[in-house]
Amino acid sequence: MILTVTLNAALDITYRVAALTPHASHRVGEVAERPGGKGINVARVLAALGHDSVVTGFAGGPTGAVLRRMLAPLAPHDALVEIAGTTRRTLAIADGTTGDTTQLNEPGPTVTPEEWTAFLSSYDALLRDADAVALCGSLPPGIHVGAYAELVRRARGAGVPVLLDTGGEPLRRGIAARPELIKPNAEELARLTGSREPLRATRDARRRGAQAVVASLGPDGLLAATPDGTWQAAPPRAVKGNPTGAGDSAVAGLLSGLVGGLPWAERLSRAVALSAATVLAPAAGEFDTAAYEELLPRVKVVEHPPAAPGR
Repeated sequence: MILTVTLNAALDITYRVAALTPHASHRVGEVAERPGGKGINVARVLAALGHDSVVTGFAGGPTGAVLRRMLAPLAPHDALVEIAGTTRRTLAIADGTTGDTTQLNEPGPTVTPEEWTAFLSSYDALLRDADAVALCGSLPPGIHVGAYAELVRRARGAGVPVLLDTGGEPLRRGIAARPELIKPNAEELARLTGSREPLRATRDARRRGAQAVVASLGPDGLLAATPDGTWQAAPPRAVKGNPTGAGDSAVAGLLSGLVGGLPWAERLSRAVALSAATVLAPAAGEFDTAAYEELLPRVKVVEHPPAAPGR
């Protein structure tokens, strides 16, 4: 079983408009609602790949009830912890003319100390059956900034490999707890290391505690610094669509490769192909199966030479 943690789950709402114009009224052509949050998206993609996946985190209030009703018929198992606050919503506005998406994210409910304690008890129990765990996304109000570091240490204590996908101070604290893998985007990586040169920054992030670092370079694919070497993987062609959730699908690909014991080049190929196929899908947590199968054998993977001493 692969466990995904979404402490700040969301109900994702997508509006599609002909063209998004600032300061103007818009007629919405289509509205879609889906259970969301990074870890939930990851779990849905894992389930579509045939993995047994479990989602945990927090859900509460009317929005949380809708999220859980929508999650119920899907493959990931719901192990969310009920809270008194109301689950947040995220609003994506998809521009039919440009293909661009504008995202509006609510902050999320305040989690009480008692609710955090209840979550930790549930998390520890779930770890007993987990082959890997992904810690994903932002922290809701009320959760201390070192929460992911605490969850990494608990997973390591249970012998479960951890992938951490967050940013800012939670990432800085979390990497010091020595997760097996972190997956920042280029901006998160630059803020963590102070370097905007991706190869140098990725290797520097490894020295800060992570066993492996896979940095998302957007349409240019992934850059990975690992104990076995450094690779860059890129899709064979540019894809145009909605990039929301593409990074989450990359996380699912990396986790799938991890539990399957695949070599790093194959893990990265799977992650890049899934990410690109998600851009072509209607929403986060889904991917275009035909595109994935077409892209997977054509992903370009290049190994970088070892870093020079002192670099």
